[in-house]
Amino acid sequence: MTATTAGPSGTPRTPRTPRTPRPRDAEPRIPSELALTDVVLTFGDGDQLVTALDHVDLVVQPGEIVAVVGPSGAGKSSLLAVAGGLTRPTSGSVVVDGTELTDVSTRGLARFRRDHVGFVFQSGNLVPALTAVDQIRLVEKITGRPPARPPLELLDAVGMAEHAHRRPGRLSGGERQRVGIARALAATPSVLLVDEPTAALDRRRSHEIVELLARRTHEFCVATVMVTHDHDVLEHVDRVVEMVDGRLRPA
Repeated sequence: MTATTAGPSGTPRTPRTPRTPRPRDAEPRIPSELALTDVVLTFGDGDQLVTALDHVDLVVQPGEIVAVVGPSGAGKSSLLAVAGGLTRPTSGSVVVDGTELTDVSTRGLARFRRDHVGFVFQSGNLVPALTAVDQIRLVEKITGRPPARPPLELLDAVGMAEHAHRRPGRLSGGERQRVGIARALAATPSVLLVDEPTAALDRRRSHEIVELLARRTHEFCVATVMVTHDHDVLEHVDRVVEMVDGRLRPA
């Protein structure tokens, strides 16, 4: 049985910053940045075979932010791992920015994630010894190319320019999340995968973070998937799907 997702609710938001088109002699791009088709993920648990993802279909367009909700253990983290090329599916297709990830070698996947996929984690996952601006500069050292925008401009885009020279220990949880978002966007990812960004935040800061994610998704024309248990913040996203027992369905 294959579960399909619902179309965007209401009028879709129009991305404000289109990506630079490919040369005419390049291969045609598929119309979406992220497309999972009939994805199955199984793994062994003792004598049992567990199905983490059960024939999942999900398409996320450039400039669209999709929230995935559902109970713990439903497969949401597995969905992010497969979408980001961290885990290979047992079967099915995973296409990011025109590349079929199941055809890419393990070493190639590491390079592909570096260049095309951004991750935002619950804790921010920042380097404790680095200031906010140096967290962004780290992207240049890892990728070997300058960030999409100057580091201070990226921090300004998430409202953190005035704290550019503070280390994570001197930042609040919400501020660390903002820096994490700026760092994830620094490499101009095609896909942004966000894992429970409001788990440690109060209600006001939770709304601020998800609203910020939505704005930057539209501005940078990124395909964003956000896993969350926080139903209060869903008003800021373009579409919501629910995962139950490894299957996606309209929320």
